[in-house]
This record gives sequence, C-alpha cells and structure tokens, in this order.
Amino acid sequence: MSYGILTDLTRCIGCKACVMACKEINGLPKTEVLKLDGNNWTAVEQVNGVNIRRQCMHCDDPTCVSVCPVAALQKTEAGPVIYLEERCMGCRYCVMACPFEIPKYQWNETLPRVQKCIMCYDNLVSKGEQPACTSVCPTGATIFGDREELMDVARERFKNNPGLYVDHIYGEHEAGGTSVIYLSDVPFEQLGFKVMKSDAAYPKLTWDVLSQIPNIVSVGGVTMFGIWWIINRRVKLEKVRNGEMTEEEAFGIAKDE
Repeated sequence: MSYGILTDLTRCIGCKACVMACKEINGLPKTEVLKLDGNNWTAVEQVNGVNIRRQCMHCDDPTCVSVCPVAALQKTEAGPVIYLEERCMGCRYCVMACPFEIPKYQWNETLPRVQKCIMCYDNLVSKGEQPACTSVCPTGATIFGDREELMDVARERFKNNPGLYVDHIYGEHEAGGTSVIYLSDVPFEQLGFKVMKSDAAYPKLTWDVLSQIPNIVSVGGVTMFGIWWIINRRVKLEKVRNGEMTEEEAFGIAKDE
C-alpha cells in the first residue's frame, strides 16, 4: 500500500487548521504562515478567491531523492518522502531540482537545514495513524488514505458532481505521479500550479554520475560541476515539460517501441 492525500479545493474554507496541526506535531514556530518556507511545511494561500493548501507533493519518483548525494531524502514504501537531517550536508541540490519548488532552506538560521513536509511519517503514518493535517480538517477538504483508493474517490466526485470540477486530477500524472493529488473547480494553471506538458517522471539525477569523475579532481571541483550539471539538467527538463524539446533530444533517452 502506498499512502497519499487528496485535497479538494472546492471544500477548503481556509481555516488553516491543517497549518496549525502541522506546526504542533513538528514543533515549528507558531508564526503567521503566508507561504511555504524553512519554518512552514504547510500553507494555505488564496488565489483568485480559492483557498489552496500547499505542501510537499511526495512524488512517486522524487527528483529530490535522486539528486541527493548522501541519501538524506528517501522515498518510503508507504509513500511519504522523508528527510534524514543527520545525513544532510547542505548542498541544496534538492532545492534546485524539485519540479514543484517545495524543499526550503533555512537561510537565516545559524545551523540551517532543508525543510519540507514528511507527511508525519515518523510520528504517525509509520504507526498506522493519519497525518495531523488531515485528521483536523473540519470539512473533509483534505483526506488521507491509499493513493489508488483516493483516485477512486476523486473519480467518484467527478461522477456525482457533473460540471463542478475541472476534468483534471492534479498529481495523477504530473512529474510521473505524486502521492498528493488535488481536485478543483478552477483550472490549476490559474491557481499557480506548475503546468507540465510531459507526464514523464524527472530523469534520475544520481550521485553515480558525479562518482565517475576522476579522483584527482578536487572536492570543490566536483561540487561546482555537480551544481552546474543539475542546473543544466533542470533547464532541459523545463524545456521537455513545456514541449520545447523531446526527452530523446534532451537526454538521449530512446522511447520504447
């Protein structure tokens, strides 16, 4: 079973109960939340009159995991993408590589860390409980469960409410699929969601490539090459998503016949 979260924007009243529950369970500062940052893992924004809950998308094939050279980010079998702080070396590759721009760096902290939602994996989900955010939602706007079952719930809402929703389950295919999915009555591109013209998961950006560099190259050189490489790949990925390049043109990846 792979868990996920379905957020129905038509049901969100903007109460921010999910935001406060996230802060409480994770020991985050009780400050006002305007957007995701190093101290806020869940946010509720209002765009074009729609309340939008923002959090990590927990991709099925996470780019942040593939670029991390020390496995500080890991995709669990249960679905959540977790962060192991003790392994993190602060390279911020994950920040640059995420197609949804989710991981945030604590620039103002003396000992900064990368921060993002981990879907309450350590405290709750790994123990068979649901995340704090979904447990407190008063309207059922955000619910937790098996991802495939949540997809069925989304399709059932389409069927039972003809004309209410835009015909798109955001996260079903974006970036290869995500554990967090959305329903809306307003087109997602009008709400600031990333528009991806390619449904393919981001190509794996692994430490294996950097490890092939000759040992005589300095650590500083490896780091600079790694940063350049990831930024260059991200530019190509953006072109693939926007339909400006094919995957084969960008990465030499032949399509299966």
